[in-house]
Amino acid sequence: MEQGGKTVYGAPVGILMLETQFPRIHGDMGNAMTWNFPVHYRVVRGATPDLVVRGDPTQLLDLFVEAGRDLVAMGCDGITTNCGFLALIQDQVKQALGVPVATSSLMQVPMVQALLPQGKRVGVLTISKETLKPAHLQAAGVPLDTPIGGTDGLRCFTRDILGDAPQIDFESCRLDMIDGARALVAENPDLGAIVLECTNMVPYARDVRRATGLPVFSIESFVTWFQAGLLPRRFDLELDDPRWSS
Repeated sequence: MEQGGKTVYGAPVGILMLETQFPRIHGDMGNAMTWNFPVHYRVVRGATPDLVVRGDPTQLLDLFVEAGRDLVAMGCDGITTNCGFLALIQDQVKQALGVPVATSSLMQVPMVQALLPQGKRVGVLTISKETLKPAHLQAAGVPLDTPIGGTDGLRCFTRDILGDAPQIDFESCRLDMIDGARALVAENPDLGAIVLECTNMVPYARDVRRATGLPVFSIESFVTWFQAGLLPRRFDLELDDPRWSS
């Protein structure tokens, strides 16, 4: 007999979205076609990119908790968000919701570091190097001496995402990502991998990999891993197959 208790089944990941208007291409966390599995969304009204990245997202905690509770009530078994700077509210949100919570792509840094050989480090590429502070790193479990690069001051990526522009030149954004990643590697030749802080950077992860030759981890890789734990794949065992007989 099956156990009930939810409204919707088969989509265990819930995504808390900032309130935005900018276009979201395939690969962006806010484009539902990015995912190879179904997800639920809730928009946190009043939580703009500029306020979260350049302001203090802890002031919006109650709004995120309220939207997260809606997702859990809907049927989500785990919650993530679409901004790496929300690592600042990781502990409060997971306690309030009572389910696994993965607020930030930055949380992958310790895991990726464990994969690398001695002498190699993880670098972070962020949308705002200027405002990614030690508090964000500490909240995500990231070593404070982690090399940080950004797209600040380049063509348009940081300006238009944080400015919530209604139109975006995505080719220029791609070039910003490549330039930002190459600068990060040039300044830190001991890098062995890159973690993308910003969820809007996912469409360009492959470009960064090609430009730097380094493995690239993003919110897409993180949430795909998260989903695999929330709803493991089913493997049908043909127990009558003679290969399984001793």
